[in-house]
Amino acid sequence: MFLTYMETVTKELVSWMRGHDSSIFSISVHASGRYAITTSSDTAQLWDLDTFQRKRKLNIRQSVGIQKVFFLPLSNTILSCFKDNSIFAWECDTLFCKYQLPAPPESSSIIYKVFAVTRDGRILAAGGKSNHLHLWSLEATRLFRIIQMPTKIRAIRHLEFLPDSFDAGSNQVLGILSQDGIMRFVNIQTCKLLFEIGSLDEGISSSVISPHGRYIASIMENGSLNIYSVQALTQEINKPPPPLVKVIEDLPKNIPTSGDVKMKMTSGRVLRPARCKEHKTQTRIIKQDLTGNLENKENELSDGLNKKRLQILLKGYGEYPTKYRMFIWRSLLQLPENHTAFSNLLDKGTHVAFLNLQKLYPIKSRKLLRVLQRTLSALAHWSSIFSDTPYLPLLAFPFVKLFQNNQLICFEVVATLIINWCQHWFEYFPNPPINILSMIENVLAFCDKQLLQHFIDHDITSQLYAWPLLETVFSEVLTREEWLKLFDNIFSNQPSFLLMTVVAYSTCSRAPLLNCTLKDDFTYFFHHRNNLDINVVIREAYHLMETTPADIHPDSMLDAFVALTKGQYPVFNQYPKFVVDFQTRERERIRNDELDYLRERQTVENMQAEVDQQRLEDEAWYQKQEELRKAEEARREMLLHEEEKMVQQRQRLAAVKRELKMKEIHLQDAARRHFLKLQQAQHEMELRRLDDEIERKNYTRNQEVFAKEFREDADAYRQKVDFEEDMFHKMIETDQTQTGNAKKVIEEKLAKAEQACLNTDWKIQALHKQKCDDLQRNESYQEMTKLLRKNRRKEVELLNAMMEEEAKKWKEAEEKEFHLRAEKKASSLSDTSRNWFLKQELSAALEHAERPFSKAEESCLRREQKASGSLARTSQLTDISGIDPSTGLPLRRSTAEWDGKKENLLKKVRDLRQRLTAQAQNRHLSQSLLAT
Repeated sequence: MFLTYMETVTKELVSWMRGHDSSIFSISVHASGRYAITTSSDTAQLWDLDTFQRKRKLNIRQSVGIQKVFFLPLSNTILSCFKDNSIFAWECDTLFCKYQLPAPPESSSIIYKVFAVTRDGRILAAGGKSNHLHLWSLEATRLFRIIQMPTKIRAIRHLEFLPDSFDAGSNQVLGILSQDGIMRFVNIQTCKLLFEIGSLDEGISSSVISPHGRYIASIMENGSLNIYSVQALTQEINKPPPPLVKVIEDLPKNIPTSGDVKMKMTSGRVLRPARCKEHKTQTRIIKQDLTGNLENKENELSDGLNKKRLQILLKGYGEYPTKYRMFIWRSLLQLPENHTAFSNLLDKGTHVAFLNLQKLYPIKSRKLLRVLQRTLSALAHWSSIFSDTPYLPLLAFPFVKLFQNNQLICFEVVATLIINWCQHWFEYFPNPPINILSMIENVLAFCDKQLLQHFIDHDITSQLYAWPLLETVFSEVLTREEWLKLFDNIFSNQPSFLLMTVVAYSTCSRAPLLNCTLKDDFTYFFHHRNNLDINVVIREAYHLMETTPADIHPDSMLDAFVALTKGQYPVFNQYPKFVVDFQTRERERIRNDELDYLRERQTVENMQAEVDQQRLEDEAWYQKQEELRKAEEARREMLLHEEEKMVQQRQRLAAVKRELKMKEIHLQDAARRHFLKLQQAQHEMELRRLDDEIERKNYTRNQEVFAKEFREDADAYRQKVDFEEDMFHKMIETDQTQTGNAKKVIEEKLAKAEQACLNTDWKIQALHKQKCDDLQRNESYQEMTKLLRKNRRKEVELLNAMMEEEAKKWKEAEEKEFHLRAEKKASSLSDTSRNWFLKQELSAALEHAERPFSKAEESCLRREQKASGSLARTSQLTDISGIDPSTGLPLRRSTAEWDGKKENLLKKVRDLRQRLTAQAQNRHLSQSLLAT
């Protein structure tokens, strides 16, 4: 089960709370609106309405069910009531048990079903299937009062306190809805009945009181909704009822009417209602309001009505007012309203003769069927003859339909009808009342001999034209309004009027009856509605009542009207007791025989069912065995087939294994060959690495020798340059010394007069000479710098040429290595021969690289010898470098040519290095594969 939470404005689903396994019958919300408690028969759950999550769950044993769990008003306490009358109080936040109410006294045995709490949460009222009401003080946790309701109240269905704006929440008036559909409001302090709503005919199914206590909304048993004003109810309590009709005589003021009920109350106990003859100060007179709906007038007594005046009113209008009909009927029949006696009859339950009433009389309305069954059962418990009367349901049904909301009045009306208008009906039981039918036939013979003769001619007896009308009391041939109008007249006259009405119905229909000749037509006529004016029938009945002679008049043979006795119903034994007892015994015997037969048949059916079950089990067993055998054969065939498949699969598996073995051998062979190739390639790569190492070392050694020679040459050149510079400086110094000596000789020869001028000139010349020397020295230094630059350029060209030659050798070595790998399959050269070959090739390459350098050096020396003057050494250096001193260009090849060769040589070296790197990577990959 689940609980849905809807938004009242947008009508959208806010939350869907699950958790209950059975239906929810109670929901209680905390005063703050934050928490809610839902209760089912097996559990109660506490919900947080802010998050719509379940906080706690109350589980109980299956043997003890939950009656109700709810919040106390204006408090933080939860009250849980269980089916064993235990009541616990819990703290809402902590769920700590605050207290438990003690067990109620054993003298007042009651199982709590309904509960009510005052608005201040101090008093708890509890009731159930009993006429006792318990009041608990929740502050003192004790039972402080027990209220005993009237004995006609057997169960309490609902309790609710009536709020008052001036009682500060300590409500004093309690509304009690009992099983009879009447809600009584009692002051719990004075135990006085204040007022009541509802009636036996129009009972209350459920009721609720507005929060301010101004209105009471009640759902009636007939489905209507009544709204009561509490103010109007409390104001109208002590007012006398208005007169029903104008012809009713005024009653003496000092004589209380039968509608006055005195509720004598004592502390903690309510006494039964009693008739009072005078008013007392400590009692309150409650009078029913007779101006309401006429269906509610069935509870009123009619001691003040005058029968003659009612008959005059009936003759004037033809019927009683619909508004007051039920009240007038009760007055005419003088119903005693024996609640206790009727309750005792109902307490005996459904009579065995009417257990299967719905099969004989299928009625759509279950409520109507239930009321009919209870009424017939009460009649059967009242007198045993009614349990065997076949036409009793037909007789009682129209009254049951009319008084379905008040079973007591229905029972008493039917009982009064049987006692007075059905006199002598049961003297010929179980046959129809021949004496009554003879009275009807005598009256018909007196008023219409021709019609009677027509009946006799066509063999139509009174059992065919009179008895159907009597046993159904005209309900089959009249409408509801016609039937009510007819019984207004029947109940207002002597019992013989019913018999006269039967005769009048036939005489008023003499024309169609005289035209009928078939028995089926007569039967249909007296069992269906006909086009007949009921007013004419009633006037004819009155005419027959007045004109029929006394010797054949039914009044002379029927007793006068006798009402039912009060307190207890009279004994009904106007029937042949021996016949009834005999029939009862026979029916009991037949019933016992039938029960024995049913038991035997049940036993035989059980045995037959067991035999059938055994046969079915045997057949099922044999069928199962056959299925098992077939299944076993199928399994065997399946196993054989599977074995054949297995053999084939094994053969295929063996073939696959052989193929896999061959593939494995091939793969191992290929792997071995590949491994050998990898080892061979690794050895080759290792040899190439060693060759490369040897070549690198030889190249490094050659480079070191060349660098050493180059450094020695450079050192010699620098020494030569230093020597030449020193010689140049010495030469200058020698010249300066010689010039100074010459000047000194000249100065000695000049006159002393010119000595100062000569000294000055000499100084000027000396300074000029020094300046010239400085310029020459600068020029020589610039020339030397140019020679050095040209020498460096020549050295670069020489190095490029050497690298070109080396690249050629490397290329030649690669070609030879390629040829060596191609021819390795035929023959393998030894490592010594290959090293010797490489050394010879390397020596040849070095000699080839050194030979041009020697020739260039010899050419430079020859050109140096041809040079002359102060620039001889400079010319020698220029020739060595191979550069023309006049143009600065090489003598044999251009600079661009040398640069191109240099780039080609560098490119070849890079390619060789890339190949060596790739070979090293392949060797490393081969080693990794072999390791894997």
